[in-house]
Amino acid sequence: MERSGVINIYKEAGYTSHDVVAKLRGILKQKKIGHTGTLDPQAQGVLPVCLGKGTKLCDLLADHDKEYEAVLRLGITTDTQDMEGTILKESSVQVSEEEVRTCILSFQGEQQQVPPMYSALKVNGKKLYELAREGKVVERKARPVTFHNIEVLWMELPKVKIRVQCSKGTYIRTLCQDVGEVLGCGACMESLLRTRVGEFALADAIKLSEVEAYVIAHRSDAAETEEMQLPFLQAVDTVFLKYESATVDGQFRKYLYNGNRLRPEMFLEEHESMRTAPVRVYDDEGAFFGIYEYQAEKEDYKPLKVFK
Repeated sequence: MERSGVINIYKEAGYTSHDVVAKLRGILKQKKIGHTGTLDPQAQGVLPVCLGKGTKLCDLLADHDKEYEAVLRLGITTDTQDMEGTILKESSVQVSEEEVRTCILSFQGEQQQVPPMYSALKVNGKKLYELAREGKVVERKARPVTFHNIEVLWMELPKVKIRVQCSKGTYIRTLCQDVGEVLGCGACMESLLRTRVGEFALADAIKLSEVEAYVIAHRSDAAETEEMQLPFLQAVDTVFLKYESATVDGQFRKYLYNGNRLRPEMFLEEHESMRTAPVRVYDDEGAFFGIYEYQAEKEDYKPLKVFK
């Protein structure tokens, strides 16, 4: 039996995102598992991991806004933009707390950010960090990112702890370095904790060791692992609870099962509000099938993402 859904994993320092997936495959005896966006090996925090048909969520969850807590270290510049890299320059920190606070908060809103060389982005089929390890530096185009909110949690110069709510594709390491450049003393990231990905919060995250302990405690042999119910596995449709739900009339099941577009009269009930946002669609037995969106020009509902 292939499980489908999402597990909100707390990624600990020392693991790559790929390590987490590989470890879960071994624990759960399931191959079809994927993560929803890379976290640096030394970073910690929320990493939603998708199983089975839930792997169709990977790109959607990767696009969600995220929240981080980071410690910024002024006066040090490194090749990786964090304390794990080689120190390129050390400077004295001759700025006031108020100057630092004003500078950090000035990054709120839409920005253009140049991705770091030590990142998983690909150029001509090769990851940037692979090129960086070969001593190569290639031109990277600035990309639009949005810092929805930045808070200074505490400050003991040369260290500052910040909380950042941002769009996808944002590098907190690069934000730290950019702050240092504006202040003139350089800076890098000392630590990073991801506290939220979309609706997945740190408080609900579970460590790999806890997943493994649960599986070991509730199985008597490997075969039973595949049938085991996992209380921390969230159903696919829970990711879309912000959308209205709709049920297809049983007589129109074949249209739903075949992945066809759905006409308004095929639903048990159709409301005007369903036409203004994506809709969670279920069959008449309560099974979740996917996300549909109303198309005014054709006056029907088009499948955006089908999970059955």
